[in-house]
Amino acid sequence: MSGSREFRALVADKDKESGLFQIGVKELKEADLPEGEVIIRVQYSSLNYKDALACQPQSSVVRQYPHVPGIDLAGTVLSSRAPQFQPGQAVVVTGFGLGISHFGGYSQLARVPADWVVPLPPGLDPAEAMAVGTAGLTAAMSVDALERHGLAPGQGPVLVTGATGGVGSFAVALLAARGYRVAAATGKAAEHGYLRELGAQEVLTRSELQRDAVRPLEKQAWAAAVDPVGGPSLAFILASIQYGGAVAVSGLTGGGDIPTTVHPFILRGVSLLGIDSVYYPLERRYALWERLAADLKPAGHLERIGAARIRLEQVPEAVEAILQGRMKGRTIVELDQA
Repeated sequence: MSGSREFRALVADKDKESGLFQIGVKELKEADLPEGEVIIRVQYSSLNYKDALACQPQSSVVRQYPHVPGIDLAGTVLSSRAPQFQPGQAVVVTGFGLGISHFGGYSQLARVPADWVVPLPPGLDPAEAMAVGTAGLTAAMSVDALERHGLAPGQGPVLVTGATGGVGSFAVALLAARGYRVAAATGKAAEHGYLRELGAQEVLTRSELQRDAVRPLEKQAWAAAVDPVGGPSLAFILASIQYGGAVAVSGLTGGGDIPTTVHPFILRGVSLLGIDSVYYPLERRYALWERLAADLKPAGHLERIGAARIRLEQVPEAVEAILQGRMKGRTIVELDQA
């Protein structure tokens, strides 16, 4: 394939001397893409909190410019130097360096290393794969980790924080579909109905998890928790988990510090399970995507969770919405319409 194929991409650039930051849709050529064995025609990407950070002038995640954000993509293989992928094959890419250290999914063409690519399993089309994306994968990893730890329906309610966000929405739907009683926490009073539609049986306000003073041990309230928020509320959650329970933590939108004690861990045997979707092992990644197309697919809820669709030009505006906490569920970026 020649390097002359032209396509559109959202490009963030920052002048080294002046610090002037610009972001907008530009025409690129295939030769502008970074190295990799697989070239993909991107049909869909999605919007994540990390994408919003990558689109900021003072980004905490991007180190080199010009840069194309987008930590998720789904599409079809155009060409491949790796024998396991063939032209026309539907694939999905999330995590690794995509959209952070490597040009990402906000681009009609992407070239990536073969060991980042996952064949799209039967049961998911590219749009559905991006309704899932990193957020849905993280939620599935969280539920899987809790169940590997011993969680099962009937042990008590499972708390989900940040429940209207991408990870939270998926976690609510996945847990409810698997027979758990879900307690969903949100700061958005208008979205209680949305959470109940996803399967939450109890909805808490964010303030109920934020205490001025957290005792070393609180009343045992939840069998486990999925927490993509972190920060001070995590201290209260840990102190409130039932004996032998666990919290799967995957984010820090609430902050990176946890003002807690060792008491939940040494007196109740509580476990804190770290969830990392970036470098999740490839073989387990393959298996989890297979499950997301089968027993972990939130039947009837994918369209509800991934209802928002935007074009490439609309990404900067959507970034502001996610940073201000005004977004729910998943937002899909349509590259075919770019």
